[in-house]
Amino acid sequence: MSFMNRKFVASSALSVAASLALAALASAQQARVLSRDVIPEDTQNPPTPPTPQAPLSGHPTDGDRHGQPVETYAVIPGTRFLVKLESDLSTKEVHKNQTIRVRTLEPLEAGAGNYLPPGALIVGHVSRVDAAGTTGRAKIWLTFDEIQTRFGKLPIVAEVSSVPGDHSLKSGPLQEGVIEGRSSTQKDAAQSAAAGAAMGALHGVKDKNKKEAAEGAAMGALEAYLMEAGRGQEIELPKGAKLELELERALYLVRE
Repeated sequence: MSFMNRKFVASSALSVAASLALAALASAQQARVLSRDVIPEDTQNPPTPPTPQAPLSGHPTDGDRHGQPVETYAVIPGTRFLVKLESDLSTKEVHKNQTIRVRTLEPLEAGAGNYLPPGALIVGHVSRVDAAGTTGRAKIWLTFDEIQTRFGKLPIVAEVSSVPGDHSLKSGPLQEGVIEGRSSTQKDAAQSAAAGAAMGALHGVKDKNKKEAAEGAAMGALEAYLMEAGRGQEIELPKGAKLELELERALYLVRE
């Protein structure tokens, strides 16, 4: 092969190779490139997380409805809340229809975040009182009439549901809102009977009369037992004592 022919063949081969290379490059640019690499996060400008919606904060009522339905200002029946006595309460001293005052220790919550702050004064009266006596148990009935707020007086219907922490009262839930004192126990009565029997027998023992001593012991024991069994504890609640009240009807925190 001549020199000229070899040069022509080489030139043609280079041209074909260049054409194939350009075609391959164009095909690679047009093809979709897939990668298994994880795209690194931008630590300089991280994505802003969504801001959580803040819960609605409550607000004290001022007596106006502000265009809201009256139901949003209703404290529902069955709501229980703590109050404290503004003065001493004793079944030995109080009388029927005597005024009593308590002050709220907890907020009264209505709907839509509306509430009545603690410290509201509730005025009521003693509807009935039984001092400790032959029944062996003192009782007192309290009726609540109105609650005084910053924007006026509101009617309230509530009763005492419990007296937390006072062990001198009958344990368990109150019946019809009646506060009851404890009665004497059988142990107390038995101890009194034993003491009475000893005192009753003392006279017969001195006179060395067994029959008289036995009769005196029996009478003394009976009298002491009956006296102790009929004696109960008076209800003595000091100023500041806590009561738990329960609403019997809805309380609307709006002006009348």
